[in-house]
Amino acid sequence: MRFFSDNAAACHPAVLEALAEANAMDTAYDGDTWSARLDGVFSELFETKVRALWVTTGTAANCLALAALCPPYGAILCHRDAHIEVDEAGAPGFFTHGAKLMLLDGAGAKVTPAAVEAACDRIRADVHQVQPHALSITNASEYGQVYRAAEVGALGEVAKRRGLGFHMDGARFANAIAFTGERPAEVTWRAGVDALSFGFVKNGGMSAEALIFFKPELAEETLVRRKRAGHLLSKGRFLAAQLLALIDQDRWLVNGRTANAAARVLAEAAGARLALPVETNELFVQMTADEAARLRAAGYDFYDWAPGEVRLVTSWDQDMGAVGKLAEAIAAL
Repeated sequence: MRFFSDNAAACHPAVLEALAEANAMDTAYDGDTWSARLDGVFSELFETKVRALWVTTGTAANCLALAALCPPYGAILCHRDAHIEVDEAGAPGFFTHGAKLMLLDGAGAKVTPAAVEAACDRIRADVHQVQPHALSITNASEYGQVYRAAEVGALGEVAKRRGLGFHMDGARFANAIAFTGERPAEVTWRAGVDALSFGFVKNGGMSAEALIFFKPELAEETLVRRKRAGHLLSKGRFLAAQLLALIDQDRWLVNGRTANAAARVLAEAAGARLALPVETNELFVQMTADEAARLRAAGYDFYDWAPGEVRLVTSWDQDMGAVGKLAEAIAAL
């Protein structure tokens, strides 16, 4: 009864079927028939012409995007709890060859226009200080909070006025869209986003993430960077097949809704213990070490997050029987 990460969820059956179908001789790298379909399929989803590249990890997707948006001598504005700051082992600096992360504050790990403006205003426009070149946000945030289209648009306006590239880390993009019901286009390029790391591994994929460029010209240099970084797989068709399988029939969105629904069951049981509103498939629940130990002794697995707080994550394939039992256990604490 595991609730520690949706990274550990099973692969969707359609993904496994697609991998089997792709297990045939084809052109190597990204010249195969599966990879050739990605631009068209994602352009249809986002209602505009995009370039869609497969990569193996969210870290690679994030950092390749940032390298396209920020030079080595520039800075990337992000929340201090952003994955690119806390959980990517310095990969942004590695991929960009030296760009600096400038950290912002904000409730629920969300960045605000005022915080971006204040950070930019503090920097002198001279050669002695690193100048900001990009803004990165996470949707849903590291605390499961969702940016609505209007919020992204407000940040996009600031980014445009300040001359910043705009990146969205969408490791749980499906969960965010499932929560708001807004169209993917409204939350991304129509709101000013230049590049999106579209997460699939957490949402039924096996080993593939999508890097979406809403400015197609950004993809050309990234193709070289992807190769140089060791992310150009010889049998790229197996990555493309996973993405296509989850886009087909909106499986990515169905899976996001399913995971969110499981989280809502737990949220109702947690009640006043919730540290934040539950908007996606992550819950941050206040409980003592003894209470957490009681749940673990009963067979539940989850992360300790902060003193007196644990994190629970539901997945697209979560056993709803186990969800119901955990809800009862939490309510009984």
